[in-house]
Amino acid sequence: MRVLAVALSALVCGAAAGSLAASGAAPVEARWERAASLSQRRSYLAAAELGGRIYAAGGMVGETGRPLATVSRYDPRRDAWRTLAPLPTPTRAAAAAALGGRVVVAGGTTPAGNVATVVALDPRAGAWRRLAPLPAPRFNHRLVALDGHLYALGGYDRGREWRDVFVYEPGENRWSRGTPLPRRVHAFGAAAFGGELWVVGGRRGERVLREVWIYDPHTRRWRAGPPMPKPMELLGLAADGDTLHAVWESTYQVFDRRTGRWRVGPAPEVPRHALEAFVLGRWLYAVGGCTTALRDSQVVERIAVA
Repeated sequence: MRVLAVALSALVCGAAAGSLAASGAAPVEARWERAASLSQRRSYLAAAELGGRIYAAGGMVGETGRPLATVSRYDPRRDAWRTLAPLPTPTRAAAAAALGGRVVVAGGTTPAGNVATVVALDPRAGAWRRLAPLPAPRFNHRLVALDGHLYALGGYDRGREWRDVFVYEPGENRWSRGTPLPRRVHAFGAAAFGGELWVVGGRRGERVLREVWIYDPHTRRWRAGPPMPKPMELLGLAADGDTLHAVWESTYQVFDRRTGRWRVGPAPEVPRHALEAFVLGRWLYAVGGCTTALRDSQVVERIAVA
């Protein structure tokens, strides 16, 4: 029952563990700065990058728990957001990825409960359409595109974390079961990095995790990766060449594949969890989330990474 209470609280702004100070940060010149804000405060949004733009779908207003249907697109060249066609159903704690020129949003929690629904937005047509649903409802999971497939990883439902990996075949519009994660986990970060899938941090029961797991799509096996210096959950994770960026509250951790090591970078100005992170051009963006003052945020921050 305690685990269930923790997972349910993860859908209320402020559920993450207390803010961690980014002490020991490597000396760097770059610092976080503000970019154009979202049109409204929201956390637990599903977001993806497509064509050099960020698409942010759904989320919630934490003080009320109300899921949102809002969809917006960020253009870094104009530093501006544009409102797009809303989700068919207001949804929070879903997962998103881009595949085949479309933004796909899977699972999450709606006013009717946890769902397995999968919908896709074609930005050219400006409309959403349904795809084959996930094999089971999930929230606080992740969706990653790799080698022409979508991977829906882990998550929470029915009072527990899950190890499941569902793989989407776009040509057949169907999901199959992939190699399960080594451990049950939710509220983690995931990214395609170096031709593999990386699963970083998250929560299991009472524990916020430092764990890293790496999936090789050729061998279809998972292996342990280099653990983070500090545990993180409800984080934003973004890959950029040989670098992996993880952002959570006051902690910004960077993994360099060339050295095989993590370092701690400069803390964001506005500590947030349940956010999303992306690298566009020379900038790392941290989008939305819930502040440590238990308020959902419109804030978008960025830091130069190249």
